[in-house]
Amino acid sequence: MINSSRDISMNMKLKTLIPALAASLIALAASPVHATGYPDKPITIVVPFPAGSTSDMIPRLLGPLMSKSLGVPVVVENRGGANGSIGAMRVASSAPDGYTLLMATTGVLAINQWIYEKPTYFPEKDFAPIVNAASTPNMIVVNPSVKASTLKELVALAKAEPGKLSFASAGNGSTSHICGEALKVLEGVDIVHIPYQGPAPALQDVLGDRVSMICDNLSNVVQQVRGGTLKPIVVTAKTPSPQLPDVPASPQAGSPDLEAGIWYGFVAPAATPKEIVEKLNKAFVDALRDPQVTSRLESLGLTVIADKPDAFKAFIAQESARMQNIVKQSRARIP
Repeated sequence: MINSSRDISMNMKLKTLIPALAASLIALAASPVHATGYPDKPITIVVPFPAGSTSDMIPRLLGPLMSKSLGVPVVVENRGGANGSIGAMRVASSAPDGYTLLMATTGVLAINQWIYEKPTYFPEKDFAPIVNAASTPNMIVVNPSVKASTLKELVALAKAEPGKLSFASAGNGSTSHICGEALKVLEGVDIVHIPYQGPAPALQDVLGDRVSMICDNLSNVVQQVRGGTLKPIVVTAKTPSPQLPDVPASPQAGSPDLEAGIWYGFVAPAATPKEIVEKLNKAFVDALRDPQVTSRLESLGLTVIADKPDAFKAFIAQESARMQNIVKQSRARIP
């Protein structure tokens, strides 16, 4: 009887332990992939803007090098709309396994949550920062038909004919939008905002003289300025750009508080394992520091940053607070 009791007790313990062990194994199998087995399938980088802009060019430039170092294809997917919100939501709702990433700009990570009355995502909650890739200041450029060559002349023209001049932007909430709104507030001018679905179509209408000006990032307009198809007014930064040293910065142009620029980073869905984020960071940094990549980016007016995830996280928080203040001052809101 003693042996039978022991057997019964053992069987009862096994019946309790086996389901618990099975549940643990299932949970382990379902848990996110760790860096030791990552990656083993293609990685998709979602660009939340149409093709043809700097935000599209950067991941396409880095992709082949990352594919080589990681051993899997790196695919770029354009998912534009709502100043990057549509693409951002596509990534925020993806599995946190390191296979769906987001090319994220200032607008996506620091502006949208403040300018939209009903934001669809919250950067600090929905994303895991990987790397801040590069940055560039914005620059106000006008169609050559505009009878102004300096900021003072442009302001005087706008004041002489309120509502006649217009400025294009890459979309509501983009840095080109915020820059134009800041110009209106700081200089007390009435210029009409015309938003587009991305910087490329906005720039085309400025080139085609359908819109007077744009305050776009320098890397998007530097070639047109050098070619004479756009007229530079001011670099919206504290110092001139090495790529266009003859174009005055905001303090030199008489508007020291007119400051706008854009940075380009990469993030993953929140809860992506730290070891995967670190592996991706290394792949991005190595690609960004490739001499040919660095040279190409710098030729377009970009400064390579290539920082660590924690540094990028702190930077996003800092920029978000700054943009919240600018949006509040300009009273720019999107229903």
